[in-house]
Amino acid sequence: MQRDYLDDVITVEEKAYGPHHWSKESFFNELNSELAKYYCAFNEKGELTGYAGCWQILEEAHITNIAVSPDFRRQHIAEALLTVLIESCRKAMVKYITLEVRVSNTPAIKLYEKYGFTSLGVRKGYYQDNDEDALIMWTENIFYDKFKSIYEQNLKILNEKAGITYKL
Repeated sequence: MQRDYLDDVITVEEKAYGPHHWSKESFFNELNSELAKYYCAFNEKGELTGYAGCWQILEEAHITNIAVSPDFRRQHIAEALLTVLIESCRKAMVKYITLEVRVSNTPAIKLYEKYGFTSLGVRKGYYQDNDEDALIMWTENIFYDKFKSIYEQNLKILNEKAGITYKL
C-alpha cells in the first residue's frame, strides 16, 4: 500500500464497513509505522479491489484488517490477500499469526479456518458499532509441517482456481 492509494482504500473501507470504518489518518499512521505491513489488490483495469494489513512484532503478527469492495467479493481476493500476509510473515520469520473477527462473519471465519487458524477465545463486545463479540483466532507455528502443508495446498488450489498472482 502506498499513500497515493489512500483515497481508493478509504472508498473500499467505507463500502466494506459502512459508517464505522477507519479514517484516512488511521491508514496514514499505519503506513508510517515500521511494524505495519499493508498490501493492496488490483483488478486487470487497475482498480483497487481490496487491501489487507498486519503488524509484525518479533515472532508474532496481528492481522488488523482484510477488506474487499462488495463489488469484487466472491473472487478469492480476500484469500489472495491473506496469502500475501502469510508470505510476508514467512519472509520476516514471524511464527504466529493472530486476528479478531466478528462472530457473525461466517465467510471470514471459514476462510481463516481453511488456512489453519483456530479460535482460542472471545472478546466480549469488541466491536463498538454494535457491541458484537469477536473470535480471537491464532495459527500454530507457520513453519511447522502441518501448517505449511495446509497453506501450500490451499495456495496451489487458489492459483489454479483463480489464477491469482501477486508481488510483495
